[in-house]
Amino acid sequence: MDTLINVFVGLHIIGIAALLGGFLTQLKALGPGRAEPRFVPGMLYGACTMLVTGVALVGLAHADDRHISNVKIGVKLAVLLVILALVYVKRDDEKVETALFGAVGGLTVVNIFIAVLWT
Repeated sequence: MDTLINVFVGLHIIGIAALLGGFLTQLKALGPGRAEPRFVPGMLYGACTMLVTGVALVGLAHADDRHISNVKIGVKLAVLLVILALVYVKRDDEKVETALFGAVGGLTVVNIFIAVLWT
């Protein structure tokens, strides 16, 4: 069971890397006189990967009788659903408002810190 959980943790990290990496690649579009940033497809795929693997990890943890914080998982899920909704709705737009783009990046970083620091 540990190997399976570790595989899903790795896939979860790949999802967060795709989401954050897509955000970071679009940072070059910020600034005066430049094109506005957009949500690249990798950001949507990364968020979906995080959702699927996160749900699988919770199920595997329960199946293995591990203790998990349901409040932490609920907060992470809520933040991820907001990210996913924003990216999904604006995925086809050529330009995304800077504040909205920054909110997705900020929420992604918040989700990472919740995962790492909340014990």
